[in-house]
Amino acid sequence: MEGEKQEIQHTKPIRCIVKLGGAAITCKDELEKINKKNLDIVSSQLRQAMMPGWSSSMKVLGMDWSKRHGESEVSCNIDDFVHNANVDSSRFVVVHGAGSFGHFQASKSGVHKGGLDQSLVKAGFVATRISVTTLNLEVVRALAREGIPSIGMSPFSCGWSTKEKNIASADLAAVDKAIDSGFIPVLHGDAVLDKLQGCSILSGDVIIRHLAAHLKPEYVVFLTDVFGVYDRPPTEPDAVLLREIAVGKDGKWSVVKPVLQNMDKQEVQTTVAAHDTTGGMETKIAEAAMIARLGIDVYIVKAATNHALRALSGELRDKRDNIPDDWLGTVIRFMS
Repeated sequence: MEGEKQEIQHTKPIRCIVKLGGAAITCKDELEKINKKNLDIVSSQLRQAMMPGWSSSMKVLGMDWSKRHGESEVSCNIDDFVHNANVDSSRFVVVHGAGSFGHFQASKSGVHKGGLDQSLVKAGFVATRISVTTLNLEVVRALAREGIPSIGMSPFSCGWSTKEKNIASADLAAVDKAIDSGFIPVLHGDAVLDKLQGCSILSGDVIIRHLAAHLKPEYVVFLTDVFGVYDRPPTEPDAVLLREIAVGKDGKWSVVKPVLQNMDKQEVQTTVAAHDTTGGMETKIAEAAMIARLGIDVYIVKAATNHALRALSGELRDKRDNIPDDWLGTVIRFMS
């Protein structure tokens, strides 16, 4: 059972919670390697979505004032900030997966199974957190370079914990204060303490569902390495992209578009990488269905594409009753 819910009052509504899939922003088959091209495009698109008043003639005011690899000095122009007015931005929250960071360390040591009394598990817990927080810093830096005032927030450090892998406690006060102070919180999948088994892995998808229940965003976007949810692994030649999935009051979901032929049950086959300790696409669909059940539309779309930018910008929500035919992705929504 999850921890007690906190009443969160914001001066402005939360527009969107975004999940950056680990497979989309890292090279999942190469240990601890960031997909820099994708991350840079995603960061640029997030700026465009968060700051609709942005003009192409305006200068991007970078906020990463740390030394970059291969450069001898820190790049920082104070005058740019003094002489430029802030652009009003929509309120977003970002959560990212681990991809090629953290999963290897967690699976090799068995952190997701618990057992901190074992030296291997304790070492793995430390190694996993080093890895995922390293990725978090790089995501925050990429967003900051696009002028997004992002703040890295680790669930472990914020007091999140689990019980039988469900969230037992999650202090949202820090996230709440960051949002109302004008920052963009950037959370991530993390190794956390578990009340029964000692420790566990808290996935980014579970974090998003919990945040959505409390923050009540207008919509949620999952950015992945594929165009959406398919009826079978998308690498198979006959895989069909599911355009719309309906979720009922009981939490069960069914495929609305397209109508799948020769199937008594509209089941979706999913695959999980051997080193993925968070459940892969199956967990993503289950968590997205629970978010949709709250009356919040969820869009699953390929990162770093125009389809992703359209979803992030709110176009699909504005055209809720008539999703454009030229948009590629999966809509998951509540149907009473």
